Amino acid sequence: MNKQIPVAVLGANGSVGQRFISLLGDHPLFKVVALTASDRSIGKKYKDACRWILSEKMPAWAEEIVLTPSDVNSINGAQICFSALPASEAYDIEPALAKAGIVVCSNASSYRREIDVPLLLPEVNGEHIGLITQQQRNHGWQGAILTNPNCTSTGLTVALKALDDSFGVKKVMAVSLQALSGAGYPGIPSLDVIDNVIPNINGEEEKVEWEPLKMLGKITDNGIKMADIQISAHTNRVAVIDGHTVCVNVELAENPTIEAVNLSFLNYRGPKIAQNLPSTPDPVIDVRYESDRPQPKLDRFTGKGMSTVVGRVRKDTILTLKFVVLSHNTIRGAAGGSIYNAELFLSQGFLK
Repeated sequence: MNKQIPVAVLGANGSVGQRFISLLGDHPLFKVVALTASDRSIGKKYKDACRWILSEKMPAWAEEIVLTPSDVNSINGAQICFSALPASEAYDIEPALAKAGIVVCSNASSYRREIDVPLLLPEVNGEHIGLITQQQRNHGWQGAILTNPNCTSTGLTVALKALDDSFGVKKVMAVSLQALSGAGYPGIPSLDVIDNVIPNINGEEEKVEWEPLKMLGKITDNGIKMADIQISAHTNRVAVIDGHTVCVNVELAENPTIEAVNLSFLNYRGPKIAQNLPSTPDPVIDVRYESDRPQPKLDRFTGKGMSTVVGRVRKDTILTLKFVVLSHNTIRGAAGGSIYNAELFLSQGFLK
């Protein structure tokens, strides 16, 4: 494309909103023209309203942008909105924008279960972008809603896709160790999480058990036929800043060697339509052979935070296989994932 597409970030003050801003400044396809926030911040400059929590500095280009409401009249002509809104706000705001002709790439869970809304990991199910045609026809709008999954579902589903393509996945047991940034800002009180593991994250287990089934399913004329896989999950919050770790036990339809499993991860590339976009993970899956990897502190920025990292691949005494998977929850599992979805949407010619 000869010019950048004007975009807005909805919910720019939060941890995911900040990650959008850190990733979009130098993006070849998108130019941020608006930032939105809650009522208490509207009318303020971003530098005055936002408590910046990322390790890198707030980009200079964002500092002077005046925050606006999240409505079509306030987003300065943006054609794409990247939504870091809470689900309760996204429920009303996102379809209103889509009805007005705006493309919404959302992190919120509000519309992930809708039959005509794609739940996208482009390197897993890029062909599900075809649901947009059904969605626009069903609602009579020119805009669209695209969602990315829960940040814990992300790395798990990428790894399961490689295994399912090669050997067939039947059952999955997953135990998550989820980073603090996944709770947003200010997140979990320090006295609750320091020297502690919190063995429940409300609503997370249901998402991890359901979302991969939609992403690993097949697109049909009536939505998605869900994958025939059983998943059971435990979700836990731990005192890590960024990077969700998941310990996974899998029953496969076949009984491959560990070498064959590692090759299935290393060789996985995903659909061709998602292979050469600016945010395409490189590598899609990185395999660590050390006995104590992956680790969030050492491995979360693999592939600029977009890669899925797998390690400790070994035989299981009850099921077929067990391994550990790590992905960066606010990059691949949130802001970077939405940007990748928007790139796929553009590449397929949906933006009129």
